[in-house]
Amino acid sequence: MIFLKTKDEIELIRESCLTVSRTLAHVARFLQPGVTTKELDRIAEEFIQNCGGKPAFKGYQGFPATLCISVNDTVVHGIPGDYRIKDGDLVSVDCGVELNGFFGDSCYTFLVGNATAGKQKLCTVTRRCLELGIEQALEGKRLGCIGHAVQKHAELAGFSVVREMVGHGIGRQLHEDPQVPNYGRTWQGIKLQAGMVLAIEPMINAGSRKIFQSDDGWTVKTIDGKPSAHYEHTVVVGYDTAEVLSDFNLIENEIKKNSNLWQNSLQ
Repeated sequence: MIFLKTKDEIELIRESCLTVSRTLAHVARFLQPGVTTKELDRIAEEFIQNCGGKPAFKGYQGFPATLCISVNDTVVHGIPGDYRIKDGDLVSVDCGVELNGFFGDSCYTFLVGNATAGKQKLCTVTRRCLELGIEQALEGKRLGCIGHAVQKHAELAGFSVVREMVGHGIGRQLHEDPQVPNYGRTWQGIKLQAGMVLAIEPMINAGSRKIFQSDDGWTVKTIDGKPSAHYEHTVVVGYDTAEVLSDFNLIENEIKKNSNLWQNSLQ
């Protein structure tokens, strides 16, 4: 069942999303070679709690951490642990927060130190895929319009779209209907309605689109070991334009201050 959100509910979701964005910005201050992903997770959990929120991922279907931290060939759902970030790593940090009974969700992919030109291009293209998908989140369009825009841009750039993992509705629950694939055709899927709130999240691979799940039951990796990037915004379907509730500007202001992080050319 798809729930259209009232203006008051959208404002509560916005506050949850901004707490997510502030958390990711806080994590960006500490992201550098040598830091463990477990330490980044601890920093995020403490920050969320100090904001009066609750980590949405921790305990969700048994997930053991506050953040999903996915490095290089990990697509999504990387479990923070003893891995130490290295120069040149691609690091996707996915975060969810529950605040005042509503959820927010966003992901940002960081490049640490001297990342390759290939990883830089992958991040730039994936970020643009997200923007193009958001442009299609309009009243009267089909759900497939979002996926088609993402898929077309990614594949024209020589990359591939993960099909098994999708975006989703969000509100009183972390995952609500509908699912939001990152591929499709403009005439496919339900008609979008103003007031729908969607987490749009392209996951784009440098090589094959094929993936596999690791033995831990969570970590999803590319089949060929090539890197994958992931960006996510929570947005409200609108009449003339979609409204983005999460905020990358907060994150990118911190990236500019951290000499260890690459600044995306779209910033």
